[in-house]
Amino acid sequence: MNRLERLERGLLKASVPEIKIGATVRVHVKIIEGEKERIQVYEGVVIRKKGTRNRETFTVRKVSYGVGVERVFPIHSPYITQIDVVREGKVNRAKLYYLRERTGQAARIREKDRAVTSGPKTSSPVEAPQPVKVES
Repeated sequence: MNRLERLERGLLKASVPEIKIGATVRVHVKIIEGEKERIQVYEGVVIRKKGTRNRETFTVRKVSYGVGVERVFPIHSPYITQIDVVREGKVNRAKLYYLRERTGQAARIREKDRAVTSGPKTSSPVEAPQPVKVES
């Protein structure tokens, strides 16, 4: 491993969710306006992934007020505070550029069937609190 690779490994984020093509994601981006900071949420469909290690990027497409908007996010950027995978799509392509020409129902992506585990329940129901006796 050369020095550049060692430097790049130090810049990787520790926990990044697995983002797949066709997934609907909600990206929380830190926006700096003057001296103020705020978090802006950008939700859309992942149409492309590119790069490796700390250079990895993904493109998210959404339709806002009838206009298609695409935004490229570096996965390991310090400005991305959180990435939520809302749902996973079932697609047969590595790049979903064909969504650019489609609108409405034709632009929808089928949802992937999620595996349901039939094992024992791991969570227990919450019990009602017991009344407290007050001595006077």
